[in-house]
Amino acid sequence: MARKTVEVESTGQAYLELLRERGIEYFFANGGTDFAPIIDGFARFAEQGIESPKPITVPHENAAVAMAHGYYMVTGKPQVVMVHVTVGTGNAINGIINAARDHVPIIFTAGRTPLTEEGQHGSRNVYIHWAQESFDQAGMLREYVKWDYELRNMAQLENVVDRALEMAMTEPRGPVYLTLPREVLGEAHETFSMTSPVRRHLGGHLYPDPQGIEDAAAILASAENPLIVTSTVGRDPEAVGHLVNLAERFAIPVVVPNQRYMCFPTDHPMHLGFASEPFLDSADAVLVVDCDVPWFPSVKNPPADGKVIHVGVDPAFSNYPVRSFPSDLSIRANSVVGLPMLADALESHRASAQARIDQRFARLKALHDEQRTAWREALDGVRSDSPLDPQWITHCINEIKDDGTIVVNEYDLVPTQAGFSQPGTLFGNSPAGGLGWGLGAALGAKLAAPDKLVIATLGDGSYMFGNPTPCHFVSNALDIPTFHRI
Repeated sequence: MARKTVEVESTGQAYLELLRERGIEYFFANGGTDFAPIIDGFARFAEQGIESPKPITVPHENAAVAMAHGYYMVTGKPQVVMVHVTVGTGNAINGIINAARDHVPIIFTAGRTPLTEEGQHGSRNVYIHWAQESFDQAGMLREYVKWDYELRNMAQLENVVDRALEMAMTEPRGPVYLTLPREVLGEAHETFSMTSPVRRHLGGHLYPDPQGIEDAAAILASAENPLIVTSTVGRDPEAVGHLVNLAERFAIPVVVPNQRYMCFPTDHPMHLGFASEPFLDSADAVLVVDCDVPWFPSVKNPPADGKVIHVGVDPAFSNYPVRSFPSDLSIRANSVVGLPMLADALESHRASAQARIDQRFARLKALHDEQRTAWREALDGVRSDSPLDPQWITHCINEIKDDGTIVVNEYDLVPTQAGFSQPGTLFGNSPAGGLGWGLGAALGAKLAAPDKLVIATLGDGSYMFGNPTPCHFVSNALDIPTFHRI
């Protein structure tokens, strides 16, 4: 097992060296009295010309988490955020709830109020060190993180950090919480040895039960009016192409309620809008892919004799206290592997269903065209409205963006007036609905894709909740401009 040894002065510096070795590019932070060893470590990096992880000072914790969230959405890489003890954690909880519900792997760390009152390097020495301590610092967010731990000493540093990365990246992904006592961070050391390369497999696809795939194919092949419902399949951009292939080859319409990612090309003839309810009465088979709320049961439900299939890394959404959608077949899998397997399984049914597929494709394309005509007529009806109608504003945004533009939406982008054809170009707020995400997420997206135009569409409340002054500070300091529509 290969080892790498580096010179350090403290556990805090060793922590940064380990993050660099594990591929962490940025360190989003809002500092406090627990940060001195971390600051010393970054000073050492600057002196040595080491560029990663690069510290990003964010003057509010919620904005820091949102930036990490946005950076992950574009890159797919785990992120690191550090805040100040209990109070910093409290400020960041809104962002962590968003990250948890959106399966974003963030190594969320916070200093721990010094454990000792005297006698150690790093013992308490300012007034706040007594009142800032809590009996269970992680307790305030334990429901929303996959794992939490407190670093006890330098000897376990590598194991603990690698465990945090492992837990964050294992499906379903999500944030973890690590607390770092000041005495531990400030421990004096001369060297740090770590495994290089890491011997922890981070992630990997979750493959479905083959029999479940065959059963799903049989249900869809025998259906007269199948329907696909998704809201987040575009979290993995590669999965979008597989969904397009499935829908196109077998003439299955796709609807995207509560669109949070670019999931299906808007101009594709199998795209039938952004609501399931108009199609549920006739749907005899519904394939729900990466969608927590495929319809509103109080408004409409599929027929009692229709079949419902759910596909996702956690198709039951086990961390939701109440969720009672019917599921005749649940398949645990990443869509990027489950969808092509389903398409292959359906191929054996094609010959017997080809005439029905062709007729359905023609009928659905006509419906798609009628739908788009209605959307254009709705736009014409508000073109001259004052104040400006959100439909018209969305249309104007659609006119200035190109296929590579990234749109970060928190509130009022009207989906019927904005066309998206490329995966990874639309990101919506978490289903948790913690306001204040969009502005920071847009900055994180711009940091990840500096050559692309990033447009943030925000409601006035979303903008104010998003700590605009800290966000504009970071935008100016890092030269990462974004275009905002409020």
